Amino acid sequence: MKKKLYSYKNSGVNISLGNKFAKHIASLTKKNVKKTNRKKQQNNIGAFGSIYDINTLNIKDPILVSCTDGVGTKLELSDKFKQLDTIGIDLVAMCVNDLIVQGAKPLFFLDYIAIDKIKLSKLNKILTGILRGCKISDCDLVGGETAEMPGIYKKNKFDLAGFSTGIVSKKKILRKENVKSGDIILAIPSTGIHSNGYSLVRNILKTNKVPKKLKKELLKPTKIYVKEILNLCKKNLIHSAANITGGGIIENIVRSVPENLTVNIDLSKIKVQKIFSWIKSKNVSDKEMLRTFNCGVGFCIITKKKNYEKIKKCFSKKFEPYKIGYISNTSTKINFYNKLKWQK
Repeated sequence: MKKKLYSYKNSGVNISLGNKFAKHIASLTKKNVKKTNRKKQQNNIGAFGSIYDINTLNIKDPILVSCTDGVGTKLELSDKFKQLDTIGIDLVAMCVNDLIVQGAKPLFFLDYIAIDKIKLSKLNKILTGILRGCKISDCDLVGGETAEMPGIYKKNKFDLAGFSTGIVSKKKILRKENVKSGDIILAIPSTGIHSNGYSLVRNILKTNKVPKKLKKELLKPTKIYVKEILNLCKKNLIHSAANITGGGIIENIVRSVPENLTVNIDLSKIKVQKIFSWIKSKNVSDKEMLRTFNCGVGFCIITKKKNYEKIKKCFSKKFEPYKIGYISNTSTKINFYNKLKWQK
């Protein structure tokens, strides 16, 4: 009896296909770099490590800021509804929106894709979104890893992780210590659910059908706030900022305010989008909504009252910031008043 010949390929890992995808990424990122003003930067795809020359940036006292994140179980819905070309935007957004909280300009991005079996058409769609997200953020995709892991991931299952590094001058870092009593809190609208709370959404979808007119809202890509926030930083118009991600409005704003100050938010001022009202209608409490979802607020700015009109001019009408609260010297950490106004 002839003995079975073992190989990596018949164990479920196709090295040749992985190399082919790596070469495809290299060709796309090379074209992308040519379209930017960063021609001096290296084409890192395929190397063991990625090189980025910060000396070309002319930033005094430079500080590097790094972030890593994923998109959670939004992946499941993207795969189910066959909309994989925008999930890469979400991946980039989840990282770069954290970087700008400290005033850092995103420099480069790396991705990690783990999948049961390499399917080039699927990976190309994911890559399309990643490159689009990098373009919106004005940063470079400098490397990554694609791991084919049969036996770990079930058929057609995959996961994504993103890693990004930004840069800011030491004197320009946004710190919560800048916040003062009397400052106002501005909300910048989200594009919807963004990339948090999808385990709850998917649980609801097991027994409820989302209305047809709201179905597209489930997979709208996360808004990337880089351009607008960095413009405000350049003009010294922000004291502190908060990216409203996991933990929702309740847990994220307090992270950007000193312990001795209170966050006061008028919930009735929040412009709640219809998709959140639909989720709320499935017997979810207001508190659960606030600590799980952004409820229509994707990003917050804390600033002096006199800066408000100048800040509004830096945004398009769709994402124009509006006042939802203020900072005070009271004893509690966070104070919500009035109620959220849910749409019918």
